[in-house]
Amino acid sequence: MQLARYFVLASAVALIALAGYSAFSTAGPLLFSPTELLAASWRSYKDAYIDASYRTIDPARGVTTSEGESYAMLRAAWMGDKPAFDGSWQWTKDNLARPADHLFAWLWATTTARSLPATGHVLSYTTASDADSDIALALIFAYARWQDPRYLAAARATIGDIWREEVVTIGGVPYLAADNVEKNSGSAAIVVNPSYLSPASYHLFAMVDPDHPWESLRSASYDLLAKSAALPLDATTSDGLPPDWILVSRKTSAISADAAKNADTNFGYDALRVPWRIALDYAWFKNPAAPALLARFSHLTDEWRANERLPAIQAHDGSVVDGSESAALYGGAIGYFLLADQKDASAVFRAKLLSLYDPATGAWTTDLSYYDANWVWFGIALYEGLLPNLAADLPKSAFGG
Repeated sequence: MQLARYFVLASAVALIALAGYSAFSTAGPLLFSPTELLAASWRSYKDAYIDASYRTIDPARGVTTSEGESYAMLRAAWMGDKPAFDGSWQWTKDNLARPADHLFAWLWATTTARSLPATGHVLSYTTASDADSDIALALIFAYARWQDPRYLAAARATIGDIWREEVVTIGGVPYLAADNVEKNSGSAAIVVNPSYLSPASYHLFAMVDPDHPWESLRSASYDLLAKSAALPLDATTSDGLPPDWILVSRKTSAISADAAKNADTNFGYDALRVPWRIALDYAWFKNPAAPALLARFSHLTDEWRANERLPAIQAHDGSVVDGSESAALYGGAIGYFLLADQKDASAVFRAKLLSLYDPATGAWTTDLSYYDANWVWFGIALYEGLLPNLAADLPKSAFGG
């Protein structure tokens, strides 16, 4: 079944179900719209994680990342929240901009060390290519929504530098590396995080930056995702799910596991984003490569039907590494279920995502981490069909340089 149909059905199913779903209220049935949920949870997110300077804070680590800023900018653009978008974008420019290009330092934190400014500083000027891509996408959306050419100019500059600094071409095939260091590191292989790949964004980047072959990267990303999910890597067999991290040989393009302890091949904290990003490409552009890839992830269906839950972390062979549940994982995995089976998608959505929201307070029923709060929101919005391609109605001429 096509994803567009899922989106139409999903909203109806969710609202019908809520009428008798007692977990949402002790005072009887309570109906609310998906747009109200997203707006209310966006407000509560800003209260919890975005300070007066529009810096997004991950309180568990006491840091700010380019990822966090990119999520805030994307959500603000989708919500039409111009003050939050402009504030987040300004903070990002003021504090994360790198001096030599139009990319962004990935890590910033406050400190009390005498040798460093007490107000905060960049801890690492290395980039994170997913954040750079999401920031560029958010800027395109801001341009489409508010028609300020400065957004488009900034997007174009960042997109061009993503290609120049973060895309590595091997045997004529482009690969998005995890950061800017990989391109010129001289290592035998480049580090790739499969969840950083964003095929839907590349289709838009091709219009903004016609000087680089973004459609080639889009196609190559699907090939890389399919191969990395199928290969056993550091296990004896593969469960067919995408890994958190891989290496790509500079000589042969061969895919292998990274031996580093912080670069595992699990389907977990990072890889959970892959189904969501792929489903978005289908939702916006009906790319036939999307359902073909997602069909490979059927291990998720097997897990859900057997246990009515998904483990937070699975090894590449399907064994359970962490049997607890991750709210973020359900937010990402809903992209798979939307294309796999309507009944399963509805069940996962109601039991694991919608159940986290309290309409009486407009907030989550449990304390969610910064990461969980984002990916629950992204998952609910995807399921409800409320993550539109804001640039869809712009003619190609609107992107002309």
